[in-house]
Amino acid sequence: MKMARYYQAMPDRSRKRPRDPSQLGKLIVDIATGDVEDTAPDDGKNPAAVELGRKGGLKGGRARAERMTAEERSKAAQRAARARWTKG
Repeated sequence: MKMARYYQAMPDRSRKRPRDPSQLGKLIVDIATGDVEDTAPDDGKNPAAVELGRKGGLKGGRARAERMTAEERSKAAQRAARARWTKG
């Protein structure tokens, strides 16, 4: 039982807003009145680099499939299907 208690007490670092209802209410009022700026946190990524990576990802699978022979594509599809079914 100690394990469950330990995990409940661990902080959730993915949350950016307070979990306490009183603090959350104050934050909402402060945002509504303009006392605090409601901005998304900067994730530190360069937008130009993100766009380049997205472009490469969008065309990567198609370019790989065009280079593969029919037999290679079939084997890749079989491996993928086997991986999906064994995750269960």
